[in-house]
Amino acid sequence: MAEIAEGGGGDHGKGKKRAKKSSTKVDMTPMVDLAFLLLTFFVLTSTFSKPKVMSLVYPAKLTEEELKALKPPRINNAITFLLSEDEIFYYTGEYFSKSKPGPNGPTKLIETDFGSKGVRKVLADGNSYVLSGKEKLDGKLEKKQIQDSTYLNLLSELKKNKLALKVLIKTDDKATCKNFIDLIDELKIAEIGVIAPVDILSSELELLKQNSKNK
Repeated sequence: MAEIAEGGGGDHGKGKKRAKKSSTKVDMTPMVDLAFLLLTFFVLTSTFSKPKVMSLVYPAKLTEEELKALKPPRINNAITFLLSEDEIFYYTGEYFSKSKPGPNGPTKLIETDFGSKGVRKVLADGNSYVLSGKEKLDGKLEKKQIQDSTYLNLLSELKKNKLALKVLIKTDDKATCKNFIDLIDELKIAEIGVIAPVDILSSELELLKQNSKNK
């Protein structure tokens, strides 16, 4: 609503006439109501972003005696990463100590890094089942053959499959938080479904010290 108030003008001597001046006043009251209506509309229709989290599997806390007597579980299609300061090692499958070697002898650690041919390639090769399945699902989602909810459910089932890669993370007292976070990021990129930070065994710690350059 606008109000127009007229003022001034008229004759000012010697018969000369001037144009009448006018002032404009805009009533902003209706705009306040409109602003509240728009604010209410956007609040009710907006979708707030949800925090993205990664689920980690934490085992029960064991005592030192229980850890010493603990037998490594039988693991299929799994990789165990061992972190120490600025170094990162890994081994695949079950762990076999020198006192109880496996079919191919005791476990040997393989050193790697966060380069292009390091952790990311190891995870991509080991988790090819999930990554290839995800690529097919991405194509279906792009062509709108499946809905978002269906896509997420199918991807979750892929990660739970026995053919999907499982990852165990173990650290010594020299491991850095940065390397741990970098490794978690790589696991997220590789679509690893089962991630378990677990305590390192004494025999694994000894093997890690033997392979570490920072003795």
